[in-house]
Amino acid sequence: FSRLQAPIPTLRASSTSQPLDQVAGSLWNLGRLNHVAIAVPDLEKAAAFYKNILGAQVSEAVPLPEHGVSVVFVNLGNTKMELLHPLGRDSPIAGFLQKNKAGGMHHICIEVDNINAAVMDLKTKKIRSLSEEVKIGAHGKPVIFLHPKDCGGVLVELEQA
Repeated sequence: FSRLQAPIPTLRASSTSQPLDQVAGSLWNLGRLNHVAIAVPDLEKAAAFYKNILGAQVSEAVPLPEHGVSVVFVNLGNTKMELLHPLGRDSPIAGFLQKNKAGGMHHICIEVDNINAAVMDLKTKKIRSLSEEVKIGAHGKPVIFLHPKDCGGVLVELEQA
């Protein structure tokens, strides 16, 4: 119990304009957390919670048929949340919600300064992606999803900054 009372070291906040991590000799840099995506069984109810109960800035639902989802964007100031709801039976979110009836965290998205260099570098490091090529994501920017089995059990989306 005494370990819990030990002082916590203070970390200096870094500027969001600077890369958070730089791999030595790498042609790309990891940036800030862009968003956390939450799969929800009821998009209207989830959006109302963040807007009416927590007071967040919440967008209208945006259907993205090419990704099989409807998305509501929740602006948190320093980052965003995406509320994801299936659009059609073939949606990857539909499968997620079958296993997780109440919904839950689906993925995190981290910005990179050079997505093509990141993809090439990660392939050499044996990190698998869920698609062969970079696609345009919900924010209109190039993205790729990394396999959760290679990322500590977390589905990681990389997005061009």
